[in-house]
Amino acid sequence: MFKKGRRPLDFWTVITALLFVLFLIFLVAPLLSLLLSGFRSPETNAFTLDNFRRFFQKKYYYQALGNSFAISFSVTALVLLVGVPLAYLMTFFHIKGKGFVQILIIISMLSPSFIGAYSWILLLGRSGVVTKFFAHLGIQTPTIYGFGGMLLVFTLKLFPLVYLYVSGAMKKIDTSLVEASSSLGCKPVRNVITLIMPLILPTLLAAVLMVFMNSLADFGTPMLIGEGFRVMPVLVYKEFMSEVGSNANFAASIAIIIICVTTGLYLLQRRVVNKMSFRMTTIKSIEPKTLTGVKGFFAHLYIYGIVLLAIIPQITVIYTSFLKTNGSVFVSGFSLNSYRTMFSKMASTIGNTYLYSFAAIIIIVILAMLMAYVSVRRRNVFTSILDIVTMFPYIISGSILGIMLLMAFNKPPLMISGTAMIIILAFVIRRLPHTLRSSVAILYQINPSVEEAAISLGESPGKAFFKVTAVMMIPGVLSGAILSWISIINELSASIILHTGSTKTMSVAIYNEVFRASYGTAAAISTVLTVTTVAALLIFFKATGKKEISL
Repeated sequence: MFKKGRRPLDFWTVITALLFVLFLIFLVAPLLSLLLSGFRSPETNAFTLDNFRRFFQKKYYYQALGNSFAISFSVTALVLLVGVPLAYLMTFFHIKGKGFVQILIIISMLSPSFIGAYSWILLLGRSGVVTKFFAHLGIQTPTIYGFGGMLLVFTLKLFPLVYLYVSGAMKKIDTSLVEASSSLGCKPVRNVITLIMPLILPTLLAAVLMVFMNSLADFGTPMLIGEGFRVMPVLVYKEFMSEVGSNANFAASIAIIIICVTTGLYLLQRRVVNKMSFRMTTIKSIEPKTLTGVKGFFAHLYIYGIVLLAIIPQITVIYTSFLKTNGSVFVSGFSLNSYRTMFSKMASTIGNTYLYSFAAIIIIVILAMLMAYVSVRRRNVFTSILDIVTMFPYIISGSILGIMLLMAFNKPPLMISGTAMIIILAFVIRRLPHTLRSSVAILYQINPSVEEAAISLGESPGKAFFKVTAVMMIPGVLSGAILSWISIINELSASIILHTGSTKTMSVAIYNEVFRASYGTAAAISTVLTVTTVAALLIFFKATGKKEISL
């Protein structure tokens, strides 16, 4: 019996408390541990700023920060130049094979960037197919290594983000505004600059932030083809993993610098977007027009050319996976030896990838649905804090997350480093925000009265949620979770730090095989990963009835 004046805790109060404790233990505490470690001396464990002085006093270190900004700003600018015209042409005009082109764009976006880097090594590396071909003609081709190669790989990987954001915003524009402007004598180019661009600017800024932070945080591409061009994710990885002359405290201080930069950019972007945001009421939606003549030819040439370049990595790895190999060299003829090697030596690695990713996505779906409910229907100070905390993975790169978890859970009472649990935990933290956002959007579309009716008929709040609201949410949540699952199976930056020999995943295996110059086996694993990505994407289209992804 409860004392007079006290009521038992209801179901959602308990759930909110449990979620709060989980995030406190597995995200907030590791983050605080990392922050404290960055301010401690490795010798005395006393509070100090020496780690930061060391970073800014040596050119070797602070140059990496400048390099990261240089590549990120360059990639963002180039991606805008590629993605915005592509979105405009695909939205306002009839393009032949538009549906197929959109699927190829999405596939190129969802495939991991390090596979792109690896495929361009096969094509434009020192022993690449294209490099050798032009060498026989006496022509020296530009190297894929360094700044130029990273710029190419990042641009082809990230332009779909701008395309999806911008095309989604353009579809909401009321075409009567464009027609009115044109009737007053405004030329098409001026229409784009003075009317369309201001209308989509908030969305464009969101896309810019996503591109910038993705290129800033990427680990696999600069590690494979960066060579002498050092960037922050590679620097923090090497400092943390090195056994000579480095320490975890200094690596933590570098991670803090990255977190400060990304947090500042995120807050700045939110402030700007909040000031500029507005709602558009679409009375007359855009009806694509037909381009003919020279304009039509060059529009199609531009679109097909960009998409072909973007899909080359997938075509390359699939093709080379069937070639005969002699050590690290491809020879004439076709063979399945690369696949035999892969399945004989890496069957457990493939199994790990699917096992960990399915376990992670089940946890993500459950947590996302519960968190979405408390955020939307049970809003209070604690749920607001939870909502803020879930945004941290947006501004923390995978490599930093891996270091956080390894430092936090490498000792009792919760020692899970080296186990599958810590990798699954990293997957959940990294991808939960994406599924959570889609879950919140779905919940807003469900009338609370349906659940209230179940409660009025005698069901408890918990049972009413699982029997009514959760059942209505699950189709939409699962369709969004498919995209999160694709990202999970392609995850490298956290896995490379957290894995052991028995918990290796396919993305780590590809990375290792490329560094061993075992290109045939790397191509075979990449093909399995690419086919899995395409299959999951087709399931998403089938489940949702869509032929495109909205961001």
